[in-house]
Order: sequence, then C-alpha cells, then structure tokens
Amino acid sequence: MRQPTAGEALAAALSAEYAAIYAYGRIGVRLTGAARDAARQAEASHRRRRDALVVQLSTTGGTVPPDRAGYALPFAVTDRASALRLAVEVEERTAAHWRAALASTTGADRDQALAALVEYAVRATRWRKTAGVAPLTVAFPGRPS
Repeated sequence: MRQPTAGEALAAALSAEYAAIYAYGRIGVRLTGAARDAARQAEASHRRRRDALVVQLSTTGGTVPPDRAGYALPFAVTDRASALRLAVEVEERTAAHWRAALASTTGADRDQALAALVEYAVRATRWRKTAGVAPLTVAFPGRPS
C-alpha cells in the first residue's frame, strides 16, 4: 500500500473535519451548561481548521473533497451519556486522520498536523473526564486501539 501524498492526507483530514462538525451538531443538543459550551467551542475549532484546510488546498492546487449533507454516526445520540461518548469518539477519529497525515507531510504541513493531533487528543481527554470515563488518557492518541 502506497503512502498518500501530503495533499491526499490533508484532504482526508478535511473530510474528517466535515464529519466532526456534523457530529457536534448532534452532540450539542444533548448537553447543557459547561458541556454544551465546550461542544460549541469544539465545533468552532473544527470549523476553523476546516476553513483553513479548504483555503490551503484550494491555493496549492490540491483536491478539496466535497462536504456531504449528512454522515453516519456510530450509534444513536439520545442522551447526555451518548453525546459525551460520541464527543470522545469524534476527537479520537479526527486525531487519527491527523496522525496519519504526519507520515505524509513536512515543514509547516507537518506542524499543522501535529498541532491538530495534540489539540484533539487533549480535547478527547477532557471529554473523557466530563463523561467520567477511565482512563482519561490513551498511550498513543490517534492510533487505533
């Protein structure tokens, strides 16, 4: 299996950002108070990263994958507990795409991938804490368990 190019890896990360934004729309409506505020901030962060990637790929001649109208969620989000579980999963899945981009990127693109991986790993830890899930951290963020 060939390693994706930097453009392909960033396009895959962009697709993950689209899915994360979609999921946070479902997550936020099941949360209240500080958790809802955290979900709004997380969604805004994913939107900023999405927007930056669209501009970056467009200006460098990369392929900008289209956003879809909807994305399949791994399970139904019916209450606070399932919303928090999905928030953890969203951050872990998105981190996995950025972790994969590390192998294909260099320079500023690699810095961008590393920053996203770290941000999402930290956010997943915060969601685990909010959900009361142990352990709070994982040994290798973004790597399938």
